[in-house]
Amino acid sequence: MLKSISNIFKIPDLKKKILYTALILILYRLGSFIPVPGINASALEQFLGAGSKTGGNLFGMFDLFVGGNLGRASVFALGIMPYITTSIVIQLLGGVIPFFERLKKEGAEGQKKIAQYTRYGTVFISAFNAIGISVFLQSGVEGAVPHPGPLFLFTSVITLVTGVMLIMWLGEQITEHGIGNGISLIIFAGIIARYPQGFIQMFAMVKTGAMSIFMAVLVLLVMVFVTAAVVLVTEGVRKIPVQYAKRIVGRKVYGGQSTHIPLKVNTAGVIPIIFAQAILMFPQTIATFFKDSDFMNFVVQLLTPGAWLYTVLYVLLIVFFAYFYTAMVMNPIEMAENMKKYGGFIPGRKPGKRTSDYINGVLVRITLPGALFFSFVAVLPEFMSSWANLPFYFGGTGLIIIVGVALDTLQQIESHLVMRHYEGFMKKGRLRSRRG
Repeated sequence: MLKSISNIFKIPDLKKKILYTALILILYRLGSFIPVPGINASALEQFLGAGSKTGGNLFGMFDLFVGGNLGRASVFALGIMPYITTSIVIQLLGGVIPFFERLKKEGAEGQKKIAQYTRYGTVFISAFNAIGISVFLQSGVEGAVPHPGPLFLFTSVITLVTGVMLIMWLGEQITEHGIGNGISLIIFAGIIARYPQGFIQMFAMVKTGAMSIFMAVLVLLVMVFVTAAVVLVTEGVRKIPVQYAKRIVGRKVYGGQSTHIPLKVNTAGVIPIIFAQAILMFPQTIATFFKDSDFMNFVVQLLTPGAWLYTVLYVLLIVFFAYFYTAMVMNPIEMAENMKKYGGFIPGRKPGKRTSDYINGVLVRITLPGALFFSFVAVLPEFMSSWANLPFYFGGTGLIIIVGVALDTLQQIESHLVMRHYEGFMKKGRLRSRRG
């Protein structure tokens, strides 16, 4: 491992890409501490309270993804979430609207148009979110806006939307000139920025006697074990063997080779957890506007993280969205038709409907264990907070994103090393990215 790390800096091009990526991430973190004019950050942070640490409400969950920028009232308070939301929506539309489906099949030109529509959608969603947050801060959070009025609304909306555009541009620069996926790395940087302070707090608790040394060691072991398990499931692939028949075109012979279709154990990734959290946290967010309503307070008690009804609904929603998203992005019928078109077949299965039914059956079987495991990871933060009194958020969407982005980035670095005849991170086999 140390030899591979030293080899990274022996390749000028790779060294330049990594340093460029690090510079952009540093600029992003510096911008995270520039405040929005006219907002009292201390009042906002007090309102968010424990939600910022544990994701206990929709604002707290959002603040987790943006690396605490919302709690600091930063110009990057909206983070990159509007871009992610737009990308997910367009990806889902690609499975139901023929126009977007055609764009996905048009290659590089289609991807350019999709990227352009994604930017337009990001501006629209950013403006909508900025208006909603600005109005809410002005009227719903006491002391957050010392001087409310139209001028504050105009200034804050322009500042927040500009912050999203700048983050999106920084992410695109990393993707184009750096290493890894820029948007994912910005989310990664925002989430992991909380960890050092959390470990410092944990060690301070050990020092003061609030947490025993045995418990601290046990917590660290659980973290290592869970992280390794997430890596294992994220990398898990079910390989379906495919055989291509020989074809003679003119004087050349094509086909005849054996390959496989890699089906991910968790095709949907972190998307089901995000959707499930958004749905379950929505009643709590609405309840902040009706603090005197007994009915809303009763609903909040039932849907508070840690309550049995919340946990059951959480797991069921994650499993449902895992199957829903997998069905949207994976099309067994199209896969079977493409194989048949190029003379491919699965041994023991007839081309056409039998092949698509077999692929669909495999997807149904492998999606369930992946969804159940990620459901466990999603409820892990509540377990860690109550069992070990952990002072920071560990598990859930944050851990899955960190593992996935780290694997993607390491895979790209390893590709550069192997291409230039250096030893990669893996001595046996190859490190696979989430995209397979």
